[in-house]
Amino acid sequence: MAEPDNLRHTTMALSDGSGAMPALGFGTLIPDPIATRNATKAALEAGFRVLDTAERYRTEKEVGEAMQEVFKAGKIRREEVFVITKLWNTNHRPERVKPAFEASLKKLQVDYVDLYLIHTPFAFRPGDEQDPRDASGNVIYDKTVTLLDTWRAMEALVDEGKCKAIGLSDVNLEQVKEIFEAARIKPAVVHVESHPYLPEWELLDYCKKNGIVLQAFAALGHNSEPKLLEDPIIASVARRVNKTPAQVLLAWGIQRGTALLTTSKTPSRIKENFDVSTLPENAIREISEGIKLRVRLNSVVETGVPGFIPRANKVEKATAATVQE
Repeated sequence: MAEPDNLRHTTMALSDGSGAMPALGFGTLIPDPIATRNATKAALEAGFRVLDTAERYRTEKEVGEAMQEVFKAGKIRREEVFVITKLWNTNHRPERVKPAFEASLKKLQVDYVDLYLIHTPFAFRPGDEQDPRDASGNVIYDKTVTLLDTWRAMEALVDEGKCKAIGLSDVNLEQVKEIFEAARIKPAVVHVESHPYLPEWELLDYCKKNGIVLQAFAALGHNSEPKLLEDPIIASVARRVNKTPAQVLLAWGIQRGTALLTTSKTPSRIKENFDVSTLPENAIREISEGIKLRVRLNSVVETGVPGFIPRANKVEKATAATVQE
């Protein structure tokens, strides 16, 4: 009898004694509140044990409700679920970090989070408006605070025990190096867009050498053009191993050493995306070496402006990125 394939249950050790994170995670950037709650519950029931949300997604309340429903059913315990949320750009000033974190805890209905990320390295004007703009529609940045200032406040959250690990999101290699070299508590996770069109090999190599987990979002291309799920090499491998293109992409990500996120509102697709299994080494090489196209689907690393999240007023300037986390 064949040995069971445990790729879907892969875990990755985190730095600073903060335990381990399952590699395969579920993202909750879903616009509709009811769909978010139902999808989160379906993801937990399918086997996902990482839930990724954010202050800016405005899904923390629904994720919290779904978790509590599942926990009360008695099949899954809180300590079995790795909960991630993120500090938004308008709360980068050190005095705003703890209140923002505690607001997230309250919405999530948990006593602690497993990982808290700085959502982007860009500080926006502080306040209740998540997308502050001037009269011309340009983002209003806050030049009075540095990324390191914000990181120091994040370290204090770990000291207090309600945050098990901290990390960075939507950053480049130089920003990761800057924080890693200066930090008292090192980043446990770096959360960035990554897939075969944007493999981020240099950043991944740095993370591996320094005990940082690279977590990839948009691992399936976020349904953006060019469509990663329709790539000829991915499609060819999928036919050969009798898996879906999505399952191939997720397996490739885990096998090359990253954690990753996938999102869906459809229960059958959620189950399918958890059903990943190990690809042959020649298939991994074929994807890694054979796909030459390089495309960033999400320019949030350049602006800090969300685009996977629609602008509230629907007014888009030509200078604003259109597809971002």
